[in-house]
Amino acid sequence: MVRKIEAPTRVPVPGGKLIDEHVGRVNTGDEAVSVAHMVAPPDWSEPAQTPSFTEYTVVLRGTVLVEHDGGTTEVTAGQSVITEPGERIRYSTGPDGAEYIAVCLPAFSPDTANRADG
Repeated sequence: MVRKIEAPTRVPVPGGKLIDEHVGRVNTGDEAVSVAHMVAPPDWSEPAQTPSFTEYTVVLRGTVLVEHDGGTTEVTAGQSVITEPGERIRYSTGPDGAEYIAVCLPAFSPDTANRADG
């Protein structure tokens, strides 16, 4: 069945980052996948996490930095990055902030992100 999504749902988060979920647990009730449009301000960061999902990130503008056990991976506009379940990671942005699309399989949830701050 075709389902048109009229608009995303804005998911409130601290730190000035905007999350507009198009598909996922919040906007459509989908637990298998989430698709969100993110806009993060300059020099933004979030706590480390060890998610239980694979995350595919496509950077549209700016720079996303992904800290992991092997170092820090810089992902710029036009590039993508994949993080695997069980890998400890921490996302942040460069001095110009970033705009990106995040796809999570299964869908993102705060419980399965396993953030260091609880």
